[in-house]
Amino acid sequence: MLVIQLQEDIRSTGFYRNKAKNIINCSKDIVSRFGGKTPDNIEDLTSLQGVGRKTANVVLSNIFGVQAIIVDTHVLRISNRLGLTINSDPVKIEFDLMKIVPKNSWSVFSHRIIALGRTICLAKKPKCPACWLLEYCRYGQENV
Repeated sequence: MLVIQLQEDIRSTGFYRNKAKNIINCSKDIVSRFGGKTPDNIEDLTSLQGVGRKTANVVLSNIFGVQAIIVDTHVLRISNRLGLTINSDPVKIEFDLMKIVPKNSWSVFSHRIIALGRTICLAKKPKCPACWLLEYCRYGQENV
């Protein structure tokens, strides 16, 4: 019954059946393995069911205030468009960005790039002329 209610609560997120199962199993793991406290390191977080590096980095950054590069679809796309990486694997992109973005800016960098991807640097119809990074963007330079 709990699974069905949770599925309904998160239906709009997509893949809600699998997410509901992972949320419940992850929660059980946090209680049984970590005494009910959310882990504060990448190794323990990624050991939880349904938690990959992106989710672990979101938790570390937003809950624990740890600097982290969060590679979602927007960061992946924009990092490639800007020429910051040639990789398509999110983990490789994370490590590429860690080398060039100052550590004390990892979280804010991620959030700003995500915001840019949601508003201007769209996947299908980017608004390159309105982008504040146009002069640095090889993709934008080629497509304006």
